[in-house]
Parts: sequence; structure tokens; C-alpha cells
Amino acid sequence: MVNICLTTIIDSTVNDRQNSAIICFTHILIGTLHFMDILQAIILGIVEGFTEFLPISSTGHMIVVADWLGLEQTKANTAFEVIIQLAAILAVVANYKEKFTFAHIELWKKVVIAFLPIAAIGFLFRHQIKALFSPDIVAVMFIVGGIVFLIVEYFYQAEKATVNDVEQLTYKQAAWIGFAQIFALIPGTSRAGSTIIGAMLVGLSRKASAEFSFLLALPVMCAASGLDLLKHYQEFTDANLSALLIGFITAFIIAFFTMKLFVRFLANFTFVGFGLYRIAFGAVLLVIYL
Repeated sequence: MVNICLTTIIDSTVNDRQNSAIICFTHILIGTLHFMDILQAIILGIVEGFTEFLPISSTGHMIVVADWLGLEQTKANTAFEVIIQLAAILAVVANYKEKFTFAHIELWKKVVIAFLPIAAIGFLFRHQIKALFSPDIVAVMFIVGGIVFLIVEYFYQAEKATVNDVEQLTYKQAAWIGFAQIFALIPGTSRAGSTIIGAMLVGLSRKASAEFSFLLALPVMCAASGLDLLKHYQEFTDANLSALLIGFITAFIIAFFTMKLFVRFLANFTFVGFGLYRIAFGAVLLVIYL
């Protein structure tokens, strides 16, 4: 583009050179801005895909990273976040497609039961919850969540887990996990983290806790993304379709493999590392924002 512009300017007459220069550099600027849109889409897609199913708060990371990238919370940016969340939902379907049959209807009944508490509280207090979205609250909840993970892991006895497969989950256990998930409405708490802790406390193994958290993400994210999609559908214009598509693909790929690697990780390790990370990251955020 630069070479073409220089050639155009040189070949122009003296009177036309100024106009040619302005037009060419405008094209260069637009191309640079487009590149930045794509780069930001890739970064946010990676962040969403990697953090959505780990107990480290995807919402918290998205708020912080968007702030670091200088992105304002506009309707267009909210629409973009909806798209990459839908990619994460699709990654769950792709990873657990064998669960989507009538043979597993009992499991999905339990998923629905666990979904109901957060649906009710989230709807009733949606305006108050929106007011909590700020870096300082995210930072504090990162630290609180990390401490809770360390405490739970300290007392957790893996050999006493009564549920090693999500199919073995009882309705009562599903309900308690659903109540634990309500804490995820506070930004920085982590939906995955709150459900995993709730699951471990009612007798699920680490692996079963993580997998039920994956499945429980479906109704929660579909409801949240569906509501945002209805609010911001007019923002999906031709001008940002390329960034939306790249962000979607990036989030899907990262989320798909993150889930697989996370389950393998839990076969040999605990959540202590995640607890320590949360505390450290939260402390860094407090230094930056307070």
C-alpha cells in the first residue's frame, strides 16, 4: 500500500500531489485501524476461550484486558463479546456431543435444576449486578476466590468423593451446585470457579466437578448471550464482520482445547495453582487500579 501511494504521488502533477497524498495516507490509516481491529479480536478471542472454563473468571479477565487495550464498553464491543461467548458455547457442544441424546436426559434435568438459581437471581438483580463491573471489584474477588480455593483444597479429600462421573450426580447435589453458582454474578468470582467449588463441597471429584461446570455453562451462557444478542443485534454491521468472524474462530479453537487439557490436568494436579494465580493476579490489579 505504501509503495503504491508513493508511486501515485510521484506520478501526479504538482497540483494533484497534495490531494493524492491525503487520499493515500487515509487508506493507510484505515488499513492500520482494520489491522488493529483484527489484532484486538484475536487477543480477546484468546482471552475468552482460555479463561471461560477455567476457575479464573473470564469476565474479570475480559474487563481488564479490554481496559488495557483501551476499548470502551460500547454497544459494538458488547456485541463482539456476545459472539465470542457463543463460540465458547459451541466448543462445549463439540467436546461433549455424545451427551446430547435422550439417553442422557436425566443429566440435563440436573443441569436445568442447577441453572435455575442463577437465572432467578440474575434476572431480579440484573441492574445492580451491572453496576458491579469495575476493575477494583474484579481485583478483590480474584483474591477472595483464590483464598477460598486454597481453603477448599486444604480440606478436600479426593478419595472420599462420592461422584466420579457427572452421570452419577444427584438432584440434591445439582441444586446445591446451582446455589453456589449464584456467587458468579459478582464480577471476578468466576462462574466455573464457583460451580467447581460447590461441586467439590457436595462430593464430586475434581474431574466430575469441572465437567459438570462445562455442561452447566450451556444454559447460563445461552441465556446471557441470547439476552445481549436481542439488545445489540443492530450492532452487527458489515463494517465489523471480519473481526467478529476471527474472534469467533479464535475463541472456539482455544476453548475447545482448553477444556480437553484442563480435564487431563486435573487427573494429576489440584486447584492450588489456580488459587495462587488468582491471589497474585488480584494483587497486581489492586496495585494498578487503586
